[in-house]
Amino acid sequence: MMKTRSEIRFIFYAGAIFICYFIFAMLQEKITRGKYGDNDKFTCALSLVLIQCFVNYLFAQILMVSWTHEKDTTRTVYYFSSALTYLLAMLCSVMALQWVNYPTQVVGKAAKPIPVMILGVLIGRKSYPLKKYLFVLLIVIGVALFMYKDQGKKTSDDSGMGIGELLLLVSLTMDGLTGAVQERIKSESSPTAYSMMLNTNWWSTIISAIGVLLSGEIFKFVAFVTQYPEILVYLISFALMGALGQLFIFFMVAEFGPLPCSVVTTTRKFFTVLASVVIFGNVLLGRQWIGAVLVFTGLFLDIIYSKGKSQPSKRISDK
Repeated sequence: MMKTRSEIRFIFYAGAIFICYFIFAMLQEKITRGKYGDNDKFTCALSLVLIQCFVNYLFAQILMVSWTHEKDTTRTVYYFSSALTYLLAMLCSVMALQWVNYPTQVVGKAAKPIPVMILGVLIGRKSYPLKKYLFVLLIVIGVALFMYKDQGKKTSDDSGMGIGELLLLVSLTMDGLTGAVQERIKSESSPTAYSMMLNTNWWSTIISAIGVLLSGEIFKFVAFVTQYPEILVYLISFALMGALGQLFIFFMVAEFGPLPCSVVTTTRKFFTVLASVVIFGNVLLGRQWIGAVLVFTGLFLDIIYSKGKSQPSKRISDK
């Protein structure tokens, strides 16, 4: 019975992440890649991240008041470190969209399970069997193959590809560090998902707010919103979808660890692209169908292996 309930929660969390971040991705592209007025673009990346972190914090604060929870004994330095790497990952990812197109960003971020596994071993003191590495690698290769066609379409916006790719590489590294730190937090103090979300976003809000003020971006942001007030609807919706999505990500990280969560978020990107193909009637190439087969094969094998190892992993997560 406990095993069945665990599987149901995993499916529920994964479904919620899929829906929230599908809408989130569409809004992110609209905000950062859209044209306003006389071809103006929204370039206040740090302000966008600040809004996201602040809404996440408010959301977590409401949850902390609504439900009972144990005292969080996690050391402040862990939350500060997690917040800093989490903030840098988001900031670099958003900034990259100024130089590369959205599909290229998705391809770059699809490799997230790799640094999560490597840094999870080095910093989070995790250990994974070889089969797990192979299953995740299949998923990453599959997503990359599926997206390769879009990556090859270069436009005038891709003139600074080197800068964009560098930012994605930094973002990917920060994602791995965040996962490793969260794994350490989980193993040492096992805080609730609400507490992790609250503290991580609290420190992220403080750091990004200082950055917005010191850089003077606050004035640029206010001027842009004043000139194009319609962007407020996108910003608010974007922040709300991100907050809901992150809540379910924290649920999954707290109960199942960062690696299964990264597998779900990577696969979510695949289905986001697949949905856009269906909606806009694009034709899939042969290598894209091969990528789809690799993704589902990797997931299927991982589910079978995890099912057989669920009891030992459960004991580990209870520590």
